[in-house]
Amino acid sequence: MSLPEPPLTGRVALVTGATRGCGRAIAIELGALGATVYGTGRSSRAGRSPIDRPETIEDTAELVAAAGGEGIAVRCDHSDREQVAALVDRIRRDHGRLDIVINDVWGGDPFLDWEKPLWEHSLDATIDVLRNGIETHLITNHFAVPLVLEGTGGLVIEVGDGKAEVPFRGNVAYDLVKAAVVRLGSALAHELRPHGVTALTVTPGWLRSEAMLEGYGVTEDNWRERAATLPYFDHSETPHLLGRGIAALAADPDRARFAGHCLGSWDLMHEYDLVDADGTRPDWGSVDQAARQVVLETGLPA
Repeated sequence: MSLPEPPLTGRVALVTGATRGCGRAIAIELGALGATVYGTGRSSRAGRSPIDRPETIEDTAELVAAAGGEGIAVRCDHSDREQVAALVDRIRRDHGRLDIVINDVWGGDPFLDWEKPLWEHSLDATIDVLRNGIETHLITNHFAVPLVLEGTGGLVIEVGDGKAEVPFRGNVAYDLVKAAVVRLGSALAHELRPHGVTALTVTPGWLRSEAMLEGYGVTEDNWRERAATLPYFDHSETPHLLGRGIAALAADPDRARFAGHCLGSWDLMHEYDLVDADGTRPDWGSVDQAARQVVLETGLPA
């Protein structure tokens, strides 16, 4: 007796910002359900991005394959219209379809000065944060959505940082970007709903990304040592909790009921009865607003 095919077999996904963090985990978890995943980013084995971290899109593609999918690494700067157009043209040539778009591109970290208010913050840097966090998403959707519309029942997800009611995030430009991404998912839902495509926004909780762990001087193996002195860090999660939630959503034939929503990793965890990569069920949604403000004031941006 043959086993049933994974639920995303034959589906083609684009995950932007797939080099590390949530983007990488989302790509892997989509692959684990059988999807073909194009993972994009600027950090490759051919050279690092301005963020200058060691993770690469080729690493991500190999992890997607190891999980059971097909991983395809494409070096792409999503602020460059020609590169994004070429990316979508390649997907069209290779597969003739695009079923899932996950917009996780960011890249604004090098431009942020968390210690300066807006009027003292470099204006060029402020604008660069907006370009990296908002323009990249608009450019990607402009070129990718038409290919999604050629199919049926597509899915477009914006990955943000917090829901609309989160406290101020410590920097005006960063705060604007993350609020705009939430609104973008809602706005896209209005435009795409008549075409049978579901659009929404998702957000992780307090994320134990590679950069976050490094910033705290811990690893995924010993992070609980830091939780003993850092308030609410025991509620943190790996990027895979959001990745598993998105993969489950992509495989849900009734996902249109979430169009226009902003779902937390914790919402998806409860909806689809998921566990994180370490076997736990962290619920950032259970942490109240006052506690979240403490985290924003004492923690590092994910």
